[in-house]
Amino acid sequence: MNKLNELIDWFEDKTKVMIALSGGVDSALVAYAAFQALGSSAIAVTADYKTLSEDELFSAKQVCSEIGIEQLLLDYSELENEEFVKNDSNRCFHCRMELGAHLIELAKTHDVKIIVDGTNLDDLGDYRPGIQALRDNGIRSPLVETKFSKSQIRDIVKSVGLSVFDRPSNSCLASRIPWGQRVTAEKLTRIEFGETLVKQLTNLKQVRVRDFDGSAKIEVDKEMISVLDKNTMNQITKKLKLIGLKCEDNFLHSGLTVRELSEKFPDYLANIMFIFRGDQKFTVNSSTKIEKKDTNRFGTTHDLQRG
Repeated sequence: MNKLNELIDWFEDKTKVMIALSGGVDSALVAYAAFQALGSSAIAVTADYKTLSEDELFSAKQVCSEIGIEQLLLDYSELENEEFVKNDSNRCFHCRMELGAHLIELAKTHDVKIIVDGTNLDDLGDYRPGIQALRDNGIRSPLVETKFSKSQIRDIVKSVGLSVFDRPSNSCLASRIPWGQRVTAEKLTRIEFGETLVKQLTNLKQVRVRDFDGSAKIEVDKEMISVLDKNTMNQITKKLKLIGLKCEDNFLHSGLTVRELSEKFPDYLANIMFIFRGDQKFTVNSSTKIEKKDTNRFGTTHDLQRG
């Protein structure tokens, strides 16, 4: 536990800190160490933005509960940032610059001078423009400064009893959209629900559903490829079509209400809860009629709360 003590010691001379906590294993360890050193003077902050999946948000809340640390939620939409939405190779930089600005403003209201994140040594070997953006905002990385590798992090998180010790590494939902294709609420919802669907049908922990203008590319660890046999892929294909139901001009179900459509397709995994009509997204009820060019989406309460 010498490495853990080293990390805890990093916080000892700090008066109050704010931890950017994503729901993954890295920031969980940082939050744990900060809380051990500072108690209530350590605050975790999770950005509940549009590219964070419901699963990640749940994980972030759960780990804060396990640690006992106070958690604040930042609620904003990066989809209002055109530099982010246009989705070029600097998307992550623009995302993290905006996050950093929100964190700094929140820190001021809580009289916090130091903001930290979960970046570790292994992250530095990848192309991560977002890391540079956080540095530009003065956000520090205790795991880098104390020279933690990913494997060390997982071992220690397991030893202190946090449930995220074996949680697969993840990235935001926008990373499933190829550069140059705009990031939209419709695509993010389709990706999130698609990944949940594939996980349900395969029992896999780590799945990526990449969205190529409505065509899905499914990615799993190479040792898990055998799980995607013909029968499973047929089921996945069928369900993916259901959650991406596109009402074209000749679509026979236009004019039906949501109730009628649900009755016509009783094997839907969930009810339609909102519709994209042009650039507008709105919630529906059983009497809402489907129009020819609507894109119907299944959702969850979390989707509706986040707009």
